[in-house]
Amino acid sequence: MRAAILEAPGRLTIGTWDTPRPPAGEVLVKVDAAGICAGDISIYQGRNPYARYPQICGHEMAGVVDEVGSGVSGFSVGELVVVEPFIGCGVCTTCRIGKPNCCPRLTILGVNRAGGYAEYVSAPVRNVHRVPAGMPATIAAMAEPVAIAVQACRRGQVGTPDRVLVLGCGPIGLAIIEVARARGAEVVAADLLEDRLEAASRVGARVMRADDTLPAAVLAHTGGEGFPVIIEATGNPRAIEASLALVAAGGRVVIVGLVKDGLGVTFPGLDLTRKEPTILGSRASVDCFPEALGLLSDGKIQSAKLTRALSLWDAPAIFAELSKNSTSLQKALLVL
Repeated sequence: MRAAILEAPGRLTIGTWDTPRPPAGEVLVKVDAAGICAGDISIYQGRNPYARYPQICGHEMAGVVDEVGSGVSGFSVGELVVVEPFIGCGVCTTCRIGKPNCCPRLTILGVNRAGGYAEYVSAPVRNVHRVPAGMPATIAAMAEPVAIAVQACRRGQVGTPDRVLVLGCGPIGLAIIEVARARGAEVVAADLLEDRLEAASRVGARVMRADDTLPAAVLAHTGGEGFPVIIEATGNPRAIEASLALVAAGGRVVIVGLVKDGLGVTFPGLDLTRKEPTILGSRASVDCFPEALGLLSDGKIQSAKLTRALSLWDAPAIFAELSKNSTSLQKALLVL
């Protein structure tokens, strides 16, 4: 099959790869669309400690069932599906307590196993989800980032009448805004980039600049209390550290953004007792794809329409550009 193959950091080529055959319990999917996210750029740049080379990246993917392995039922050839990329071992303590996303033997499609920047991808049947009728593949491929947002909002117990501050208005931040609003929360979003603030405003958030004026603006907006929920989606250690100053006493802080391996963050020690906050990590998603697909089907994720569809076979030039300027595209999809 043809694929965009990352031979080594910074060296992406269009070439051939063995077409996978679905083993027992797996489904072979003919890929229609696969998203580009910051994680893919980090692998391209050689910054992901879990990546293997050569590799086919792409973990946000939608396509049609092409073949099923032995023991698979419930799917028919030609059905449009999305593929959940995180594959836990299923037997360790972490998997047994319902956290396969944190499995120490985790396999990730597009990171350490061939992903969606190819004509075909194979995945365990438990990781394949049927797409609601009438939804195009270019929208369905957004189920993975929306599922991340669902997981973050579940971790933060977001609902009516919460007030939520989202730090970072990239694709994941936008999805978090819309999932939180769908759950009945009032959402304020902060970023430094004007185009991202504009996008956040378009999907229903009140916006604030994430500069030195942010703490005062937050206190003014919340009557001096801070936000009951902070969801951080930047991966910037300074933003994570600022979250404790912005959260209300007794509130919840959810960290979604990925910090560079080895970097630490520091919180004011007194605030940990004075405010008694709950600080939560949120990694990928667990059992969130059905809710994500439902929100997309109901039209509650308008940011899914802000994507730009580009040819998979132009991936080398696209990644070279995004590596130099990651904000040149709000969200890109590679289509076949």
